[in-house]
Amino acid sequence: MDFKVEIAYLLEKVTQQPQQEIIGTIEVPPNKEMGDFAYPCFRLAKQFRKAPPLIAQELSEKIEKPNFIDSVKVQGAYLNFFVKKQVYAQEVLQEVLSKKENYGKSTVGEGKTIVIDYSSPNIAKPFHVGHLRSTVIGNALYHIFEKLGYRCEGINHLGDWGTQFGKLIVAYQKWGSKEAVEKDGIQELMRIYVKFHDEAEKAPQLEDEARGWFVKMQNGQEEALALWKWFYDISITEFDRVYDMLGVHFDAYTGESFYNDKMDAVVKELKEKNLLKESEGAMIVDLEEEKMPPCLIIRKDGGTLYATRDITAALYRKKTYHFDKCIYLTALDQNLHFAQWFAVIKKMGYDWWKDLIHVPFGLVSLDSGKLSTRHGNVVLMEELLNQAIAETKKIIEEKNPDLPNKEEVAKKVGIGAVIFNDLYNSRVKDVVFSWERMLNFDGETGPYVQYTHARACSILRRGQCTLPKNIDYTKLTDEASIEVLKLLGQFPEKIQEAADKLEPFIVTRHIVNLAQAFNKFYHDNSILNSEENTKQARIALVIAVKTVLSEGLAMLGIQAPEQM
Repeated sequence: MDFKVEIAYLLEKVTQQPQQEIIGTIEVPPNKEMGDFAYPCFRLAKQFRKAPPLIAQELSEKIEKPNFIDSVKVQGAYLNFFVKKQVYAQEVLQEVLSKKENYGKSTVGEGKTIVIDYSSPNIAKPFHVGHLRSTVIGNALYHIFEKLGYRCEGINHLGDWGTQFGKLIVAYQKWGSKEAVEKDGIQELMRIYVKFHDEAEKAPQLEDEARGWFVKMQNGQEEALALWKWFYDISITEFDRVYDMLGVHFDAYTGESFYNDKMDAVVKELKEKNLLKESEGAMIVDLEEEKMPPCLIIRKDGGTLYATRDITAALYRKKTYHFDKCIYLTALDQNLHFAQWFAVIKKMGYDWWKDLIHVPFGLVSLDSGKLSTRHGNVVLMEELLNQAIAETKKIIEEKNPDLPNKEEVAKKVGIGAVIFNDLYNSRVKDVVFSWERMLNFDGETGPYVQYTHARACSILRRGQCTLPKNIDYTKLTDEASIEVLKLLGQFPEKIQEAADKLEPFIVTRHIVNLAQAFNKFYHDNSILNSEENTKQARIALVIAVKTVLSEGLAMLGIQAPEQM
């Protein structure tokens, strides 16, 4: 039973408002004294020509109370519905226990495709902490939309083309060696790339050499492309190692180079539609009507730009995936760039421009002095994750030195803590790493939720519990049990809300609340030592909590250890 739908049906009969509209306005009150569900009557004032509190009173007298409603009370302009506790417990638990890991799944996205463009590091440069946000937010949104039935296509739009590769080829030929690159990989590529910039300040002609090598790449010269491909393969190997640690995968690695042979057709189309104008030797699309600076398409020297490649990529993706939405995960400071080329797509006459969505996020920074690194301002992602694992292992050694599989648990908890910390607040907020806060087993953190999941597993293990065949739902009407049940019941709508708002933190916060409510339930109630009927009912609740915590963490890209 979907209580919101049932209550909306009751209200439809007495208000003549459409049921779907009513469902959208029914709220879950912030405290239990205000009922399980509340309906605000403000929007009916115009229709009924009365004050909202008076409308609420009249509606309460007209509603025919069904057997699942305990009472309907008026509080100001609100109609508050109190559901019979055992009915509520039965409906929620049966739903969770019957669907198991499919609880919260939906068919709302069936037949629809969402392309998600996320992570996008630059080839031949280390995968650093700045790439974390796009990677984990994109990965969480991928799982959330997948849970709702969408076909998801995760694309890593790698920065794998451009003049920087000309610089790298020059640097390799002058100061590098095959042995050093094979030995140190990206670190060596980064070293010679930095050296190029230092040397180019003293010898500017190096920049011309670099441009010359990039022209060779563009023209398909064999040596230039062979070096580029070698640098590319080394980078992918390094990136994959970090993605493997994070548990992130992509359906396609189609970076900037993929669109090289596709841009001429797009430039030609822009010309044919009279959208290209010359400006100081460059070619632009004028966006004065849109109150934006012009979108630069071709540089003075004939080179293409990010906007050219992004427009080409969008056209390719629409043709290839027939997407219903194409989502781009990048930092807030790229808002204008996306607004400009989205406007170009609109000017080209494509009505799907409105399905292109830029999902911006804030910056990531570290506590001063908390993370030492030999790499100056670049904090390597692999180093950060390894340090999180090491810090977690120290905590495990202190709290539970006899824990089996300590290394594996430390990895799940340490990496989970980093991901959870990133997804705990709205994505537009900046994220600060604090080891003390992030690895706290008692705070609103990943380890706290994982520990709660492990506690549920421990209860079931100790009691050698299996799913009860007969559950007496009257044993789950105490305050602590009902609070847990409410949060279990809200899980599917929280997934939908996270998708609608493109905000994974809605799921993150919800599973923190569930973990807190479960720990209160555990504190207030004896489980394994209670009377048999009560024990079986509480075991059923523990199984449901374990299931939802595990699924909630999985959607965020975090593993749920059974022992901690």
